[in-house]
Amino acid sequence: MAEHKTVIPCLEAIQEYVGRTLGPSEWIPVSQQRIDAFADATDDHQWIHTDPERASRESRWKTTIAHGYLTLALTPRLLDRILQIDGCSSAVNTGLEKLRLAAPVPSGSRVRMRAEIRDARAMPRSGVRVSFAVRIEVEGGTKPALLANVNYVYLP
Repeated sequence: MAEHKTVIPCLEAIQEYVGRTLGPSEWIPVSQQRIDAFADATDDHQWIHTDPERASRESRWKTTIAHGYLTLALTPRLLDRILQIDGCSSAVNTGLEKLRLAAPVPSGSRVRMRAEIRDARAMPRSGVRVSFAVRIEVEGGTKPALLANVNYVYLP
């Protein structure tokens, strides 16, 4: 399926998109190399993430799985693939609420994002705070890997 990108013409128009569904993005691979790089960056080398041989024997998934925080870390990239806001010089991630890691992301699988603009409100100096409900899906999975409400401030 092709990627569906929503283009918002200006910061002032974001409010008109509240309730709009964004995406889905294209599928992106979650390779063992990506998982290992994340483990190196975070010093989280738990075997369920980094030891394919052991995981094939002992893991309930019979393979390594991505760190939940790696899945979360894909959010900015995937959101950028499904949303463009013209007239915006920068976007600042200001936090998240209600993070749920509902299913594993097996090594070698592919993920994509769907999102919804839940709320938008003007900020001082012309910025806009936007809350998104995001959903990261695993190709062939029966439930999402990640559900969260993420917040950004977009600046002119």
